[in-house]
Amino acid sequence: MKYEDFISLVKKRRSIREYRDKKVQLDLILKALEAARWAPSAHNAQPWRFIIITKSEIKKKLAKEMAEAWKKDLEKDNVPKEVIHELINKSIYRFTHSPILILVCLTMEEMFLYPDERRNRIEYMLAIQSVSAAIENLLLALSSLGLGACWYCAPLYCQDVIRKLLNIPKEVDPVALITVGYPKEKPKPTTRKPLDEIVYLEEWGTKVKL
Repeated sequence: MKYEDFISLVKKRRSIREYRDKKVQLDLILKALEAARWAPSAHNAQPWRFIIITKSEIKKKLAKEMAEAWKKDLEKDNVPKEVIHELINKSIYRFTHSPILILVCLTMEEMFLYPDERRNRIEYMLAIQSVSAAIENLLLALSSLGLGACWYCAPLYCQDVIRKLLNIPKEVDPVALITVGYPKEKPKPTTRKPLDEIVYLEEWGTKVKL
């Protein structure tokens, strides 16, 4: 693949939140997940696991349970009731009206286990980095297949709720929920900081001459 083709794919990918009422074939999702599983991972432990959700009743149950957990947090933050109501309804709509949901989970099963807390904490961060790389591969692959997707981190706030609902082992962490479907919207291109604001040469603060 030429660099121009690759960077074009990267730049055209958008977070899509509205989808057409069109069925997404399972084989397309599996193709995208094939790309996800080839992401780099610490120790080649491949700490990612994926649950594809297509049934409406499961999507509805998941959306409502997650929304209820979010509602409790919003109430603790003293968010006005009318605002909570609006946010919760929008959240439920997004997840129930997405043709496909992909729940991304993290497992430490094949990661290293150390006798001290510091290195175990770092090991968990390595797993997070690995799973994140897989998600990026997944998003790019979905885009290349003509599908839209959006990466939500909501599961991090209600892991126990999701575990119970989807029979996930307690040692496995739900970390992200990806909505997938054929785009109904075409978001405008977003901006990015220029390289001379984010790249240093040799040490912090020494900018690269472009």
